[in-house]
Amino acid sequence: MLKSHDHNQELPDCCYHPNQPILISPSTPTPNHSLYLSNLDDQKFLRFSIKYLYLYKKSISLDFLKYSLSKVLVEYYPLAGRLRTSSEDDFKLQVDCNGEGAVFAAAFMDISSEDFLQLSRKPNRSWRKLLYRVEAHSFLQVPPLVVQVTNLRCGGMILCTAINHCLCDGIGTSQFLHAWAHVTTKPNLDPPISPFHTRHVLKPRNPPQVNFTHHGYTKTTQNETAQVEVEINQYLQAQPLVPASLTFTPSQILHLKRQCVPSLKCTTFEALASHTWRSWVRSLDLLPDSLNVKLLFSVNVRKKLNPEMPEGYYGNGFVLACAQTSVNDLVNSNLYHTIKLVQQAKASLTDDYVRSMVDLLEDKSYKTDLSSSLVISQWSKLGLEDLDFGEGKPMHMGPVTSDIYCLFLPVTGDLNSTRVLVSMPEGVVEKF
Repeated sequence: MLKSHDHNQELPDCCYHPNQPILISPSTPTPNHSLYLSNLDDQKFLRFSIKYLYLYKKSISLDFLKYSLSKVLVEYYPLAGRLRTSSEDDFKLQVDCNGEGAVFAAAFMDISSEDFLQLSRKPNRSWRKLLYRVEAHSFLQVPPLVVQVTNLRCGGMILCTAINHCLCDGIGTSQFLHAWAHVTTKPNLDPPISPFHTRHVLKPRNPPQVNFTHHGYTKTTQNETAQVEVEINQYLQAQPLVPASLTFTPSQILHLKRQCVPSLKCTTFEALASHTWRSWVRSLDLLPDSLNVKLLFSVNVRKKLNPEMPEGYYGNGFVLACAQTSVNDLVNSNLYHTIKLVQQAKASLTDDYVRSMVDLLEDKSYKTDLSSSLVISQWSKLGLEDLDFGEGKPMHMGPVTSDIYCLFLPVTGDLNSTRVLVSMPEGVVEKF
């Protein structure tokens, strides 16, 4: 039964099966070595797990899911390893491909899939019950892959996964999950894409050649006061954060594009990102209005490099593009102006620019500049909502939690709509 709690529907507790969780190791021996991670992989900004939640109308046999996971981990064996610091550099991460295994937990929750669907627009803290929490003293001690399958009283199931972002980006996680589903439904056929493990295509040059200014990063110094960062972070955390969720239909997106004067050819992402950035800054009432604000958004650079990155590359093949302007300029100008800023930020991501960024990150004192930035990550064009383990596509797909980072999410059953999810202070969420 669902409990009402602070205007949110609270999930009941999970009942874990006996002797949970277990470790799922690759079904046959796999290479035992250290896997180098690129400077895009191991930056501090990505030292967390990407947490997905899938709701299915009909459950899949637990034994079958465990068996197929052990099979797919033969191909994706680094996900069965453990993160370590490099013996040569404490700031550098690598994967110890030791086949130790992924964490797999099985549970039951006394709700129906329809119950959950009613609350699926906005995550709340009780959703964390749906993903097994690994007790660990540090990020490095959490296994790269954690899975929980929760069966529901109606015969449905919720599948939650936590995949370490240092090993995979969004495209990589989708590639892995679809390979797992493929092995589950077509065990005798190889997955359509084979994983490309090595990260040396993004190895920095020696000596590093930083030939561009990278506005999305800032250098930390010991005497740094970071006054602006402290003020904005304090403002964002001063009140309880609550999720804001808005779904944009194709007609609403077209209406946004028509607000551009003069008219401008742009993508759905460019229009929606520009509108979301302006709305976010406007709702926060940031002062002074001369303050420089940034939009950081993920862009896939697999095909922007020369030569292109190999097919099947599942590591971090994205960078954060950076658009920036003053608060006053952003909130008072036409949407045309904001879209042009986004387009210019995307256009700057050439092969030379990306390699310059990789070289910049050799200096571990550089970090992603979050001081006055909205970060947008796009999940809506990765095929995540199509994940089928044999009993149909999910009724719902989304994150386990909401954060101050903004997600563009797929809308199940409507390919052309996009759901925008971001957490904001309770006092300003209505303005957004």
